[in-house]
This record gives sequence, C-alpha cells and structure tokens, in this order.
Amino acid sequence: QVQLVESGGGLVQTGGSLRLSCAASGWIFAFNTMGWHRQAPGKQRELVATITRDGSTNYAESVKGRFAISRDNAKNTVYLQMNSLKVQDTAVYFCNRDLRSGRFDGWGQGIQVTVSS
Repeated sequence: QVQLVESGGGLVQTGGSLRLSCAASGWIFAFNTMGWHRQAPGKQRELVATITRDGSTNYAESVKGRFAISRDNAKNTVYLQMNSLKVQDTAVYFCNRDLRSGRFDGWGQGIQVTVSS
C-alpha cells in the first residue's frame, strides 16, 4: 500500500528555514508527480508545490521565490525546502501522490510547521 511519511517540521521564527522530507513506499515512486499540500485551521487547503517525474516544478503564488520542491528518485524521497518563512506559512503539511486524474492520494498524518513572530 501507498505510504508517505513526512518529517522535518517544527517551530521556527519568522525569516527562518525548514526542510521537510517525505519518505515514500508502496509503488514505483519515480513514475508519479508528487506534491505538497498544507492546511491551516479555518483556511482552505492549499496545493503548495508539485514536481514531476523529471523534475518540472510548480508553486503556489504564496510561496514562489521562498519554497523549493525537489525529489531524489533513488531514495524514494521528496523534499520541501522552506526559506524566509512567514507566520502565514503555519500549517500542517502533507506529502501526496498525484494520480493524474485531478486528485491526490497517500494522505497520512502530515507534519506541523509553526512560524512564530
């Protein structure tokens, strides 16, 4: 079965950086686009970034220039480097698999990112 386990979250001050990692298992990782979503209380779930099998990336306008998604297919791992963090980035972050049908799966626990002022 598909499993995605996020790590690397925590508490950071405004302007700081965090690097999230997502360890994938249960399928041939290299053949799917991967994405990161985030969910904050009282706010709409947001697709933060995606990366295709060959490394093409897309970002939400809110994180452009600050976040970078990457992947290591040999390690079955996707990353989200978050720089210049803002309080507005506070959320639970989820790593997901793109099913190529307008939806994502692999929803797990997610990981908390808290940015303090």
